[in-house]
Amino acid sequence: MTLLHHIRSLHSLAPANKDHVSAWRVAISVAVPSLVLLAAGRPELTGYAVFGALTGMYGRTEPHQLRLRHQGQAAVLLLSGVGVGVFLSVHHIHSWALVIAEAAFAGVASLFTDRTALKPAGPFFGILALGACASVPAAVPWQTAVLIAAGSAAFSIVIGFGGWFRGRTWQRGWRRDVTVLSGAGRRAVWLHAARYVSAVAAAGTLGVLSGSGHPHWAMAAAAVPLSGADLPSSVYRGVHRIVGTLVGLVVVAAILFPWPGSPLLAFPGQEAAVLVCLVIVLQFSTELFMTRHYGLAMVSFTPVILLVGQLAAPTDPGVLIAERAVETGVGAAVGILVVVLIRRGRLAMP
Repeated sequence: MTLLHHIRSLHSLAPANKDHVSAWRVAISVAVPSLVLLAAGRPELTGYAVFGALTGMYGRTEPHQLRLRHQGQAAVLLLSGVGVGVFLSVHHIHSWALVIAEAAFAGVASLFTDRTALKPAGPFFGILALGACASVPAAVPWQTAVLIAAGSAAFSIVIGFGGWFRGRTWQRGWRRDVTVLSGAGRRAVWLHAARYVSAVAAAGTLGVLSGSGHPHWAMAAAAVPLSGADLPSSVYRGVHRIVGTLVGLVVVAAILFPWPGSPLLAFPGQEAAVLVCLVIVLQFSTELFMTRHYGLAMVSFTPVILLVGQLAAPTDPGVLIAERAVETGVGAAVGILVVVLIRRGRLAMP
């Protein structure tokens, strides 16, 4: 492939495939539990609900019966990430212990997602949930945080299955088409897990050594290129992650910095409600582009993660944006380097 072809691929927008339907499902899944927490006066817990609601991103094009199973498997990944992250937060486990825990989780989660063939591929959202939950003070007991995430995940599964009541078709024994791994396929899966462990550990190490207060951002970014099917697609995802995040940080700055057009200044005293509403809207636009152009999706998803973090533990916006930019660049670069150095074997999977 020529350089010009690669450049065009970076900018190409995949054809639409009823993306608005999936976007509405995910937005509703995020909106209801988030608004319930806002009405209860606990907007700082929104992050747990959002990570549980990301269950709705999985199995978007599958029939309802298969989507039900697919999203159930995705909920295991996400709730595991939330559970481990909150456990680390409750016990004030940070820095090097966080790097070790997140790298180990990345390896185990990679084995799980390859075995179950989750789509979106890879353990990225579980890794992200772990790091994000570990990085903010736990405002409620561990069990409460996990229950909020579990309730949100269950609600998103109900939303994803809701359309089944129109047709009510159910085929006994119908399973998702997942190939049983053996031989070279099994070895490839273990190699893939090793790549996740290496990338996440290396990025986390650099994040800690840099003195950043958010090394988990580097670890999450390092996982992004590893879900690519081949070397070019892995590099594309890494580049999309960096560029999409940088543009998304401009959106964050427009929201959090005090300037005449800031939405937070437009509704004084209602800052938490404004942030929650923005999270819902931005999650809709994230899902709208998630399968069409990863970079565009990151323009919306970057503010989602930072805004729920601000709800949980407000931070100086300037420091927040600067550290996110640096950690994302470092993490994505590490992920691409690992892809180049440790070539992915052929997975015997669909």
